[in-house]
Amino acid sequence: QVQLVESGGGLVQPGGSLRLSCAASGTIFSIYAMGWYRQAPGQERDLVASITSGGRTNYADSIKGRFTISRDNAKNTVYLQMNSLKPEDTAVYYCNVKGATSRADFTSWGQGTQVTVSS
Repeated sequence: QVQLVESGGGLVQPGGSLRLSCAASGTIFSIYAMGWYRQAPGQERDLVASITSGGRTNYADSIKGRFTISRDNAKNTVYLQMNSLKPEDTAVYYCNVKGATSRADFTSWGQGTQVTVSS
């Protein structure tokens, strides 16, 4: 069993910043990649950013230059620093972790955290 606990969402004004965190726990043998997705009402869940165990990152075009993903391998934690937030960034943000236990590979999702950008 792998559990993900997210934190850091909330309400922020346009131009503001938020930092999301996601900590993975359980019988984890290794983590291949960690990432953040978001889903706005009536829309599909889309990738925001991802990072591999080696530190290679991938970003959606819409957030390049504004968001930064990072991870602490020792803590099995991934972060998303969001700067210069826009109203269109409003969504539920979900953490995603791909890895392996001693028995099998896994893909786990966090419970989601609401980010609202509004004046």
